[in-house]
Amino acid sequence: MTATTWTAPAVKRSKAPHVAGEREMLESWLAFHRATLLTKCAGLTGDQLQAATVEPSRLTLLGLVRHMAEMERWWFRRNAAGEPLADLYCSEDCPDGDFDDLADADPATDFETYAQECTAADAAMAGRSLDYTFTHPKGATITVRWVYVHMIEEYARHNGHADLLRERIDASTGV
Repeated sequence: MTATTWTAPAVKRSKAPHVAGEREMLESWLAFHRATLLTKCAGLTGDQLQAATVEPSRLTLLGLVRHMAEMERWWFRRNAAGEPLADLYCSEDCPDGDFDDLADADPATDFETYAQECTAADAAMAGRSLDYTFTHPKGATITVRWVYVHMIEEYARHNGHADLLRERIDASTGV
């Protein structure tokens, strides 16, 4: 299947609860934002997902999906859980490979990688206290709580980008 014929699947998006404990609230908002990113992509072909539609930016919906897969791995698994994992798309030669190296990208594979990273991130955090601390590579002591809040912020910011990209592709808004 080529990027032209593959279509991003529809996803079910649940709202975060209005009243919940801290862990449930953080996990629910993270799940909501993960699903929101995929909702912004649903129904588009791989070619559409790779289109940079907000000139002069080179940002694409596929780049956002790849970036968030990288961030799920980086924050939850590599940093908070201490798993010795390599980057998915980035390298010293191309630190923005998640956004930039799309010429040979396979959107179906990248979406599957994203789903696997989200599942693995959730598994890595299962049972880990929000107060658990780790040392960031730049030396800061960080809690798992901070990682959840940061990831929710990261998704919220990039979902705003996704809104603009999607609207330029097919005039779809508010999905």
